[in-house]
Amino acid sequence: MDFRFTPQQEAFRKEIRDFLKQELPPGWVEREVDLDDDDGSKDKFAQQLAKKMGQKGWVTGPWPKKYGGLGWTTLEQVIYTEEMTLHKVPRPYINDAGVSNVGPTLAIYASEAQKTKWLPGIAKADERWCQLFSEPNAGSDLAGLETTALEDGDDFVVNGTKIWTSMAHKAQWGAMLARTDPKAPKHKGISYIIVDMKSPGITFRPLINICDVYSFNIVHLDNVRVPKSNLIGEKNRGWYSGATTLNLERSFVRHALIGKQYMDEVLAFVRSQPGGIDFLARNASLRHKIAQIYTELHCGRWIAYRVAWLQSKGAPPSYESSVSKLFNGEMTQRMVALVMDILGLYGQVKEHSKYAVLRGKAQQLYLAQRAITIGGGTSEIQRGLIARRGLGLGQGA
Repeated sequence: MDFRFTPQQEAFRKEIRDFLKQELPPGWVEREVDLDDDDGSKDKFAQQLAKKMGQKGWVTGPWPKKYGGLGWTTLEQVIYTEEMTLHKVPRPYINDAGVSNVGPTLAIYASEAQKTKWLPGIAKADERWCQLFSEPNAGSDLAGLETTALEDGDDFVVNGTKIWTSMAHKAQWGAMLARTDPKAPKHKGISYIIVDMKSPGITFRPLINICDVYSFNIVHLDNVRVPKSNLIGEKNRGWYSGATTLNLERSFVRHALIGKQYMDEVLAFVRSQPGGIDFLARNASLRHKIAQIYTELHCGRWIAYRVAWLQSKGAPPSYESSVSKLFNGEMTQRMVALVMDILGLYGQVKEHSKYAVLRGKAQQLYLAQRAITIGGGTSEIQRGLIARRGLGLGQGA
């Protein structure tokens, strides 16, 4: 594997950087300027920026040109993702479920008519999507889902409950896994169906997360009628479509970069304080932990690169995606714990307090990263996949 980027790829990176330098407000990356989530200004800015990027084909660059993409290689997609991350570009519209997961799945499994119907709206940042996958009794063991979609004339009638659905309250469309043959074995009898989120019978209940942020929902589907024409791929074979989405979700290109950005920010803050450098110099144990985390941050980035490289060679990653998710997820938890050790009690202070340092981000990240080894498949699930698919150790008990 060659870790170097070509001159053409570096020129592409520069083009993205120049565009973002022009479009982002001064001080955006340093967080000297921010927009309010409550009044909708951040969401409006995110959509306006995404529309400009959509006009260039960047939002959905890897897609075929006829669906609004540019036919990017996997490594060009990595470069784009890295620059979006490094410049802290707001994720709605440019990296929601539609762009990151559902769209690529539709590109593989949907009919031409379905691609024409849904992909342009994602590419132009006109529509937002959510994933209706997890359920109260089916998370890591997703194949245990109980939501049913039973045929009735030209429709499926859907009944069930989905949980941990990000941004369902703002989405126009949802990609749903539902059981179309309740008598089939667990991994069979599941279909991948597109749902209009404004359909009668859909209700939301907000889930406020541990950081006091509303992004998740419980979604109740009571006798929701969905046209059979919204079935993606073959009936009862939706598990394979869903697995494609999850492999895309588990590549984790962003996380090591975000971690390094934040560690750099924390260390710069410590160095700027009176006695900060002496504090680090005297504490050998802490210095060793910092060095270890930086080593792991670099390793996490290379592991994610390997997943992208395999994709670029036409070899769909399977256990490699699990390696990336497992390593980067657990490494991120170790990193935020180390930051709390470095900042001490100041790390526990929330934003807007006069005692907050670095905008109170330490405590928020520490709490938020509790979920990183759960969402998208727990660490235990990832280890099982690596053992079976990567090491050939069998199914186990």
